[in-house]
Amino acid sequence: MKVVTFGEVMLRIEPEGYYRFVQSDRMTTTFGGAEANVAVSLAHFGADSVYVTKLPAHEIGQCAVNALRRFGVNTSFITRGGNRVGIYFNERGASQRPSKCIYDRAGSAIAESSSDDFDWDRIFEGADWFHLTGITPALGGNLPSICIEACKKAKEKNIPVSIDLNYRSKLWTKEQAKETMEKIAPYAHVCVANEEDAKDVFGIEADDTDIENGKLNKNGYKTVAKKLADKYGFKKVAITLRTSINANINRWTALYYDGADYYFSREHEMMIVDRLGGGDSFCAGLIYSILSGKTSMEAVEFASAASCLKHSVEGDFNMVTAEEVERLAAGNASGRIQR
Repeated sequence: MKVVTFGEVMLRIEPEGYYRFVQSDRMTTTFGGAEANVAVSLAHFGADSVYVTKLPAHEIGQCAVNALRRFGVNTSFITRGGNRVGIYFNERGASQRPSKCIYDRAGSAIAESSSDDFDWDRIFEGADWFHLTGITPALGGNLPSICIEACKKAKEKNIPVSIDLNYRSKLWTKEQAKETMEKIAPYAHVCVANEEDAKDVFGIEADDTDIENGKLNKNGYKTVAKKLADKYGFKKVAITLRTSINANINRWTALYYDGADYYFSREHEMMIVDRLGGGDSFCAGLIYSILSGKTSMEAVEFASAASCLKHSVEGDFNMVTAEEVERLAAGNASGRIQR
């Protein structure tokens, strides 16, 4: 299976451990970003994973390319140019103190890209799937039109498209998100959202739900999934559902609507090592499951298990194999040592 993803890979800078920004005298650096995270996950599952972006030709840009190549991602369609790599600073939350992300990505290479930077005919040659998120058009500039152009080309070539709504209030307003995502939605076969995204982007929300206080009416999200499919023509809708006990303990499950019926994965209780990239690993698991011919129930269990395992891995990238995910999806959640 060949899967193409398109977005921004960023330099992630954070204090060691649970130190706060203001008390730390040293920072660690890695790379990450929504679509890049999906690409790395899929590469670990054995897919031909192709990542498309634009990065500067200088050494920091090359470090980002190398970080992806290290895990088997095909970087041959990354355009080189521009002046800077996007950055985000991350402070890990603990107990009742939430995590905090600060973006420094204005003027990044991809944010200043043009349609001439990407030859979608070449990029999509032999592709089985195309994935992007709402983060990429939210970066502004020409990216909304580039994303639409890519989706149109994928449709022209009968390549299924998945979109993760991935609303980020620090990047654009709800009104801007709705205007753009409604233009992208007609080209998407699969829509992925979390418990908040459908409300933030499309104004569709579940009844009797209080996200901030950890009260989720799971059955209410069936209505959300159906409304999304009916209004925008998605063939399949998946919604991840996170109940946050505190920054370290979350419960995680997902709903999958395949156009005919609704399927909930088992609920995983997670002790979080690193929560960033959780939704991206779910997307990768779902794409892999669909292309592998799994049943709807198997697909949502695999995707949910993949995401659960990501919360145990440092950094943005989910470095687990399909076999490890299959074990958890089958119910082996003991975490016992393997010898």
